[in-house]
Amino acid sequence: MVFSSETFLFLFLPLFLVAYYLTPDRLRSWTILIGSYIFYCWWRADFLLLFIAVTAWAYGCGLLIAKWEGEARAKTTMVIGIIGCLIVLGIFKYLNFFMDSFAALIGTTPENLGYHWQLILPIGVSFYVFHAIGYIVDVFRKDTPATRSFVDFAAFMALFPHMIAGPVLRFRDLTDQFIKREHSLPIFTSGLYIFTIGLSKKVLIADTVAPIADQTFAMANPTMVESWLGAIAYMLQLYFDFSGYSDMAIGLALMMGFRFKQNFNTPYLSLSITEFWQRWHISLSTWLRDYLYIPLGGNRKGSARTYVNLFLVMLLGGLWHGAAWTYVLWGAWHGAWLA
Repeated sequence: MVFSSETFLFLFLPLFLVAYYLTPDRLRSWTILIGSYIFYCWWRADFLLLFIAVTAWAYGCGLLIAKWEGEARAKTTMVIGIIGCLIVLGIFKYLNFFMDSFAALIGTTPENLGYHWQLILPIGVSFYVFHAIGYIVDVFRKDTPATRSFVDFAAFMALFPHMIAGPVLRFRDLTDQFIKREHSLPIFTSGLYIFTIGLSKKVLIADTVAPIADQTFAMANPTMVESWLGAIAYMLQLYFDFSGYSDMAIGLALMMGFRFKQNFNTPYLSLSITEFWQRWHISLSTWLRDYLYIPLGGNRKGSARTYVNLFLVMLLGGLWHGAAWTYVLWGAWHGAWLA
């Protein structure tokens, strides 16, 4: 179920909003949690157990880190917590890719190596694993206290507006909003307006130019004009689809009183690749900066190390976008330009 579908627009969203606003304030996290789990199960109910397991894992790690604050056990728990999250992401998103690549490298097939599975990628796993890791690290760094409310934390993890295409959220930015947030008709209508803008980007622009890009890429020998037309169409499709979903997520959240940060800021007007990544998928680029680039040393260990760190971050950022060599090359290309 996507935000632009009739099922979402005319069934799920109206019913959810009615239930949400009829629920007393103190119980609205329950409404968000149940509604978001229903949204998730609309795709596949069996993967909900994995989602809940990752949520419980991060929640438990946070409590233990807070309990052992200042002790070596706290750091050990953080490391184990991160590894556990990465194992989930590695198995469900990258195991097929790794086995296919390894088999191709040695000139055989995954089946000949005893690998007979084609794991399905759980919806939103890239996002909720990053949310879990961010929370664990933030608790260790004392950037946010470990929450005692499992319902609030689970509602944060499952909050359906960000489930499909982000933005990448941080619990520390929403902690106070789960305790108290403002609801009013002007705020709701502002959210509805932002959602409508995002929906228009997706349906009227992205979905309109998508067939042009698809047809061009399917050509065996496109002309130069056709190649440029396809490239421009795909550029527009990618931006308006992605930014459209982000706008819809921001608008949906605002209808519930949550304020998400801006995720796109006219990135195609950037004058450099550095500026581009300050404007494109801002929540992801800042997440990679705070939880990967800076821990690697950032720019504090000389120019050579800075270039290596930038390259590694973008390489991994490319791989995060998709389990394919094209994404790896895309990340390496951007990393080389940034370095």
